[in-house]
Amino acid sequence: MIIVPVKEGENIDRALKRFKRKFEKTGVVMELRRRQAYEKPSVTKRQQKLKAIYIQQLLNKQQQN
Repeated sequence: MIIVPVKEGENIDRALKRFKRKFEKTGVVMELRRRQAYEKPSVTKRQQKLKAIYIQQLLNKQQQN
C-alpha cells in the first residue's frame, strides 16, 4: 500500500504528483500490460538475448572511445 503523507498547507497537486511517481515505481502498470497477452518463453528469451547483445555493443563502443 502506498502512503503519501500530506503536510499541512501543502498543495494537493504536489502530493498527487508524489503519489503517481511512487505508484509508477512499483511497476504495477507495466506488470498489467505484460500479462494482457501471453508471450512464449522462447520469445522472451530471444528478446532478453537481443537486449543483452545491444547493451554489450554500447559498452564496447564506450570503452573504445
